[in-house]
Amino acid sequence: MAFQSSVNPSQLTQLGQANLAEDKRALYLKLFSGEMFKGFQNNTIARDLIMKRTLKNGKSLQFIFTGRTKSEFHTPGNSILGDTNGAPPVAEKTITVDDLLISSAFVYELDEVLSHYDLRSEISRKIGYALAEKYDRLAFRAIARGARKASPISATGYVEPGGTQIRVGATTNDSDAYVASNLVSAFYDAAAALDEKGVTSDGRVAVLNPRQYYELIQAVGTNGLVNRDAQGTALQGGNGIIEIAGIKIYKSMNIPFLGKYGTAYGGTTGVTAPGNTGDFVAESLEDASDAQTGINNDYGTASQFGSKSCGLIFQKEAAGMVEAIGPQVQVTSGDVSVVYQGDVMLGRLACGCDYLNPAASVELYVGASAPSDF
Repeated sequence: MAFQSSVNPSQLTQLGQANLAEDKRALYLKLFSGEMFKGFQNNTIARDLIMKRTLKNGKSLQFIFTGRTKSEFHTPGNSILGDTNGAPPVAEKTITVDDLLISSAFVYELDEVLSHYDLRSEISRKIGYALAEKYDRLAFRAIARGARKASPISATGYVEPGGTQIRVGATTNDSDAYVASNLVSAFYDAAAALDEKGVTSDGRVAVLNPRQYYELIQAVGTNGLVNRDAQGTALQGGNGIIEIAGIKIYKSMNIPFLGKYGTAYGGTTGVTAPGNTGDFVAESLEDASDAQTGINNDYGTASQFGSKSCGLIFQKEAAGMVEAIGPQVQVTSGDVSVVYQGDVMLGRLACGCDYLNPAASVELYVGASAPSDF
């Protein structure tokens, strides 16, 4: 049997080609897209916990907030033409889309050739992580701001509830934020406050710092923290607490926590840095007011958030997220790739967030006084 001296190009298996036709890299780009989306979805929790709307053909979206109306006894013979005061009162909340949020990387083609692992897949996940982190941070700051606000309904004679701030513990030490019994009491106070303000129990959630969450894990079996769905190895795996007082608990490094994102070590926090296991320096809160370039909603400055906020409890109506461009992927190709011998991989997102119903927001704090409104 004679061997062919050359291979016909049509016989080559093109792993990146769709249906043996068109661009030879088509499937590679879709793989990148999938990895980016997976990285984004796996690392954002706020997107499914608040009101999300898609914006088209505009720069902002209006949310309508309806206040309460009254009831009265009917007098026989009188016409029924609606409440004499024109109730219910209505207010609006407008959320504007911030400038385009991007995360990108340049992949040199030779590096891909020499690399022993899937370089694009790894980079794409990190791009998704970066977008998700910013998304959650903006959403959680909006919720915290809402907890400090009065109701948008200000019509005379109609009193509507505003946000709630609950103190965790009774000392002035930051370490109160990590005491399980303090957190449990705060959860029940928050649940009662939401009930008293007429906020539905559906969709109530809490977001805590990871170390707070694991302090609660260790208290499962006491103070009513019994999770009948996770015991034994599941409990040790960090899934031991589903809810307290009907409030489902999540953990995140992206809530405003004692003036930082992450864990604040040392001082009066009661938490010692990991030391030989690898110190992690938490990132300080940044200025994110509408005076900052690219930001069109007010997420507050670092000083306005202060250093006492230590957790959020809220219901879905607490905040709204407007998305003009959902998470998307763009990759260079063609002549650009030839000129630079590589591709720019870009993840992008255009969104904006703000509080909606302050009554649905609860901010946990430590110290003698609650963080101020802004």
